[in-house]
Amino acid sequence: MKRILHLDDEADIREILGAYLQTLGYEVVSVATPTEALREVERTPPHLIICDLQLEESDGLEAIERLRATNPEVPVILLTGVLLAPHVAEEILQKRRIVYVEKTKPLNTIVDEVRRLTTD
Repeated sequence: MKRILHLDDEADIREILGAYLQTLGYEVVSVATPTEALREVERTPPHLIICDLQLEESDGLEAIERLRATNPEVPVILLTGVLLAPHVAEEILQKRRIVYVEKTKPLNTIVDEVRRLTTD
């Protein structure tokens, strides 16, 4: 079973996305803060990280860098409500090997990326 770490400070988003991915057979650990996320990564490394860009305690990109410190190859989906210009998103995220998905996209779009990134 593929393990997904989902970091988002919005409880509703954590609940909806976590429940949906669990129905598809993924193990989902949803946390609200980068500190909780770091604890989870140290305990059991995930196969995928889904992280919000704007977090209450931290910037999502900073959190991702910290989470990847011990496992730099883990794929990441940056899930955010902040709309980035396509050329800006590509330039910033491509260097970090991060996939950008808008929160306003249908759940199927997110699931397609999850499947693509967790397929061996």
